[in-house]
Amino acid sequence: MSRDRFGLAGALRPPRPNAYRDAWCGTLTAERVGESVRVAGWVHRRRDHGGLVFIDLRDRSGIVQLVFHPDRAPDAHRVAHDLRAEDVLSARGEVLRRDPENVNPSIPTGEIEIAVAEVEQLADAQTPPFPIDEEVPVDELLRLRHRPLDLRRDSMQRALTLRHDVARTIRTHLYERDFLEIETPMLTRSTPEGARDYLVPARLAPGSFYALPQSPQLFKELLMIAGYERYFQIVRCFRDEDPRADRQPEFTQLDLEMAFVGEEDVLELIEGLMSEVFREAGFAVSDPPWLRVPYDEAVLRYGTDRPDLRFELEIRDVSDIVRGSEFKVFESVLARDDGVVRAINVGPLELSRAEQEQLNELVRPQGAKAVAPIYVGDGGWRSNLAKFFSPDQIAAVNSALGARDGDLLLFVADRRSVAARALGELRQRMAERLGLIAEGRHEVCWIVDFPMFEWNEGEGRWDPLHHPFTAPAMADGGPLSFEDPGALRSRAYDMVVDGWELGGGSIRINTPEVQREVLKLVGISEEEADQRFGFLLDALRYGAPPLGAIAFGLDRIVAILAGRDSIRDVIAFPKTSTGADPLTGAPAPVDAAQLRELGLRLLDTPPKR
Repeated sequence: MSRDRFGLAGALRPPRPNAYRDAWCGTLTAERVGESVRVAGWVHRRRDHGGLVFIDLRDRSGIVQLVFHPDRAPDAHRVAHDLRAEDVLSARGEVLRRDPENVNPSIPTGEIEIAVAEVEQLADAQTPPFPIDEEVPVDELLRLRHRPLDLRRDSMQRALTLRHDVARTIRTHLYERDFLEIETPMLTRSTPEGARDYLVPARLAPGSFYALPQSPQLFKELLMIAGYERYFQIVRCFRDEDPRADRQPEFTQLDLEMAFVGEEDVLELIEGLMSEVFREAGFAVSDPPWLRVPYDEAVLRYGTDRPDLRFELEIRDVSDIVRGSEFKVFESVLARDDGVVRAINVGPLELSRAEQEQLNELVRPQGAKAVAPIYVGDGGWRSNLAKFFSPDQIAAVNSALGARDGDLLLFVADRRSVAARALGELRQRMAERLGLIAEGRHEVCWIVDFPMFEWNEGEGRWDPLHHPFTAPAMADGGPLSFEDPGALRSRAYDMVVDGWELGGGSIRINTPEVQREVLKLVGISEEEADQRFGFLLDALRYGAPPLGAIAFGLDRIVAILAGRDSIRDVIAFPKTSTGADPLTGAPAPVDAAQLRELGLRLLDTPPKR
């Protein structure tokens, strides 16, 4: 993928000549010297040198310099005097070689310029609310309100070109491996898949609603049952959840499914696909196969099932070492069934008391109460907590954490899940502070061997860790049993890159009996299952092959390849963090007539969310 200033200049085919252009600005080189060309685009910059006027003209392919001579083309020169940034024009002239001292090596067209013979101004532009010709910080709300202007900027041109490149690479790779690109419905029925559905009232069925798809979850399974065997699509999905940097109400997903496969078949295919995407984008990762990390190991060592492997700072469980100490905080936690004491060694880092208190502020949103910081020194600990532990315990903890004099140890005592989240957050923040993440280094891994269910305390039920269509794994190859849901493992897998979950999937349930058992465990009765999933359960009765699926967030892939912190920077028309669209004003009220036609009436006071 060429990375010219404004995208794929080198890959563009010559434009079909018309009244406005017969050449792209960014593709003109010294090979065209002496030719007459016509170009069209936007005024990127204008420079008036007294007699000569220079204009950098920009189109999608890049920039070319136009020069207006008052003596050679006086009419064109007069027009050039009145042009402003972002005016639209078409110009014809001869391609000339620049003098050596005027060559601009930073752009592909830097060796040449066009001596304009005639010019036509096609549109006048007002002064933009922010600069287009330079990358300066601009308030995001202002950028989104004037998104067409923002999309003219170099950073956005690059991002959306990269997005196109990624989609093209994906399609080509899958076409060559016999996948069919098949569309699935945008209007479907509401199903419980985790997030809220966006509902669409059905005018012809008052009181009934379509739902916009959270993903093509069930339809792709039906396609496998239908015998298509290899399906994919790059599809829009919708989830009514609170947006974050890596979430949007609507997002784009690479969705695929395969029949007659197991886990390794899916992982091998995706490793080939994603390694090609990474290579084409110049994103340096190791060659596959990539590391497989069991879920429990990931949570224990890194505090998350989305570990950033670009640095170490691994978490260690020291519960058994410190058990029996005189430190009541640790002992009270360890007295609980799921209580643990875990720690990381962040190395030689001195923190003030205020900074130590800030560590507590970092872990409280994760549910933890506090962090216990302890410095290593003189073969023991430099801390008022040292008196509560025996010399053997201190030596054993230091050994487990690989601690040396001057190192800072951070301890969290809490429930397993809370301690993991808290230390996972500390691990990431400490790595950033210590500069442990080398620029240009990237690490990929698969998280595998997930639990099938997690217990929902608030609802008093088991929830699927992925979704209720994921196949459970049989323990040691024995018969499948649902007597202890907490002990079941699933046949799921997630790909993680630099701490971002880029995609995930699973081997699917392919028998109606197992599907009903799983739905029953997550609180869906047989009657409700027939009502909501009868079409799937019925299809499974007629012979479903072993099948495996995976879905990738295209927005996330492009964001990480482009080095952006937010997926909003790689989406043409995104929403804000509150789900609003400053460009169009959506969401917006509709008039009473539309509501009446749909059989809807607004409450006087909208319910609080």
